[in-house]
Order: sequence, then structure tokens, then C-alpha cells
Amino acid sequence: MAGHSKWANIQHRKGKQDKKRAQVFSKLGREITVAAKLGGGDPDMNPRLRLAVATARAQSMPKDGIERAIQKGVGGGEGENYEQVRYEGYGPGGVAIVVEALTNNRNRTAGEVRAIFTKNGGNLGETGSVGFMFDRLGEIIYPAGKASADAMFEAALEAGAGNVESDSDMHDITCAIEDFAALSKALEEKFGEPERAGLVWRPNVSAEVNEEQAAAVMKLVEALEDCDDVQNVTPNFEASDEVMEKLAAAS
Repeated sequence: MAGHSKWANIQHRKGKQDKKRAQVFSKLGREITVAAKLGGGDPDMNPRLRLAVATARAQSMPKDGIERAIQKGVGGGEGENYEQVRYEGYGPGGVAIVVEALTNNRNRTAGEVRAIFTKNGGNLGETGSVGFMFDRLGEIIYPAGKASADAMFEAALEAGAGNVESDSDMHDITCAIEDFAALSKALEEKFGEPERAGLVWRPNVSAEVNEEQAAAVMKLVEALEDCDDVQNVTPNFEASDEVMEKLAAAS
């Protein structure tokens, strides 16, 4: 898990430094709209919407933007019919990659994702081609300053977490999908809203890569993240501490 923790930290810092605010808000708004459409517009009664709104607030998304996205989902405004899709493929160095998207045009998104893989030294595969290399888990992220590592560890395990990793930037808590709702509620009552929470893919098999390959994978991941329809990208690469620190510094 150590390699993934470093990868998560790179993503965490990258998110903080991301200046493409309009694109970030668009992706957040799309998730809010889909969550509201599937489970209703009341965050108190819709866990997915509650998490989506909390994530949007953590990214400083304007309140009126959040409200418009909810209204689109419940039919109060003009909206598009988005659906969730997953793509799987390989990047440089044989790294497996899972891509999650929300799209209103499957053909367009598939074509864009395929082109990005091809242009950046990867190959888009069939659904299921790499999925077995990942586990579907609940993930909750709190800033490191929210609590000490010991306090977060004890509270999370008591509430049903499967694993807790803490460092100078954040507390990364994971759990089984069936425990996610109860764990989220327990931690929110104790520590307030998390910085990020939701269901994620976590590698159960890692691909060892060198610095050149790791940089190429990062380039592919960032290109995929720049696609408007893509919500999340998860690779399974593992690299040395030295390489990971160089990637973190360059992000």
C-alpha cells in the first residue's frame, strides 16, 4: 500500500495546485447532477449526493453552481442524460489503468479515451481486461491537521475501517463497500466533513516501473484527466521512493 499512498499524495497535491478551476467545477457539477438524478435532491437522504456536495465545497465550488447541478439532476432545469462508464487499459511499462467517466455520448467518450491511450504509449482494452488487478473500496480522505494519526486510526478502526494510512499531508482511510456508509457517518460526526470521500479502485497487483516509465504513465494519466468526461483515473504502478519523490516535486 505504500506505493499507492505516495501516488495518492501526488494526486492530492496536484489537486490543490490545479488551476483549471472551470474544468474541475464541471466535473464536480456532473457528479452532483448524476447523484441527484439517481437518489433525489436532498443530501440528507442521498449519501452519494451528500458526498458529492461535500467534495465540491472542499474544492471551493460556488454555492449557486452546486444548486444548479442539483436542479439539473432532479428536473428543475435543462439537463443531459449522463451515464457511468468504465474503461480499462494498459499504459507504458505494462501499467494497468482504470478510467471512470460520466458521459452523455458513449461513442464520443470511448473514441477520445482510446485516442489518449494510443497517443501516450498505451492501449485501451476490453472491460474486465485489467479490472481483476484492482479492488473496489470505500475511501475517505481527511487533512492531516484534522486529527493525530493515532486518534484517526483508533476512530476509523472502531467505526469499521479496513485500513488507515497517515502522513504529513492527509489521513487515507479505506473500507469494504458495505461498510462505507456507516464509516462515513461515524467519522463525519467526529471530525466533520472529509476533504474527499467515495468509492475508488485500489490496485491489488502492482507493476514495477523505472523513472522514465513512471513519468510516461503520469503523462498518460494527466491527459486522461484532462478529458471532460473522465472523472477518475487509477493506475497500478509501483516505483522507488526516489522516483515517487521526483514525480511529486514535478507535479
